[in-house]
Amino acid sequence: MNNTIFDQIDFGPLKEFLDNDDITDISYSNNGQIWLKSLSRGVFQVSKPEVNNELMEKIAFQCSNVMGKTFNMAHPFLDAESAELRLNFVHDSIATNGIACVVRKTPAKIRLNKEKLLKENYVSLPLHDFLFKCVEGHCNIIVSGETGSGKTELVKYLASHTKENEKIITIEDTLELHLDRIFPHRDIVAMKTNNIASYSDVLVTCMRQNPRWILLSEVRSAEAVTAVRNSISSGHNILSTIHSDKASGIPMRLYSLLETNLDVDQFLKSIHRYIHLGVHVKGYMSKRYGRFQREIVEVCEFYVDDNNEPRSNVIYTKDAAGVEVYHNPSSHLLDYLDAQGIYLPRETFVKEETVLKEQKSN
Repeated sequence: MNNTIFDQIDFGPLKEFLDNDDITDISYSNNGQIWLKSLSRGVFQVSKPEVNNELMEKIAFQCSNVMGKTFNMAHPFLDAESAELRLNFVHDSIATNGIACVVRKTPAKIRLNKEKLLKENYVSLPLHDFLFKCVEGHCNIIVSGETGSGKTELVKYLASHTKENEKIITIEDTLELHLDRIFPHRDIVAMKTNNIASYSDVLVTCMRQNPRWILLSEVRSAEAVTAVRNSISSGHNILSTIHSDKASGIPMRLYSLLETNLDVDQFLKSIHRYIHLGVHVKGYMSKRYGRFQREIVEVCEFYVDDNNEPRSNVIYTKDAAGVEVYHNPSSHLLDYLDAQGIYLPRETFVKEETVLKEQKSN
């Protein structure tokens, strides 16, 4: 754990959780309850009596001093952030059953690798290699999923396959990607929005920095949706994440975040025209594997057809029983990749006669 500004803080018995790479989140609440979120076990409770309200208040005051902030009844909320930790405290004047705290670990490392993903059935080999080819071919990709499903980790892994000479700019409101620290030799600019510099302000400056890739850690506001649309329509490539229940629902999820009366058909056409792929990841306790499982369960292609209508093509699905179904990418995606110098066979996953049989049976 490398946190620099928090090195002087005594986390006491919480230190063992901070040093454990398998643990991603620590939640303290209800006068002594500790809930952990880990890569291997998901969410579970641990008992540690020495972690109590008194200790958490001590840590909160240390964090407030380091950050130059105030934490009391008049200022009952505290956000503290370092290179690899993000902490949020709620004062007991608001949290009436005792001080509450959530610690989120955002290490400057890529936890995923090909061997690990294949071994843990996170992704199949054909789909893994297809996604990497899409990154090589400068496809715009949005990863969807619930909180804790591993969206950001997948984006970091995909971003690791961008070309060394392609400039990357990350735009985040909370620092999680850390690509500039993971790849210190590369041309990467890490930008952070705040109360002074909004997404719109940062994006204007970002364009002047001449990036090839723009990475938004998460699309969760109307301003972020606008940033995505402006980025892709100006010819830049993006990787980003969003909360959604399925990959095919990403365009409508983006529209719902706008909270506007903008013409839905016009908006969907622009999204389908410029976003090439949606990838949905799921994290859950699996009876089948006997552990917490993260996996890609849907990949959907978006495009605008020859009649200027928005279309979706579900390339891949995986059900709860582990049954995988593949469909070939459309000619729109394959032609785009061809133009980028990435050549995939027209029958990328399945033979055409198999596809025809499936369509007839449906």
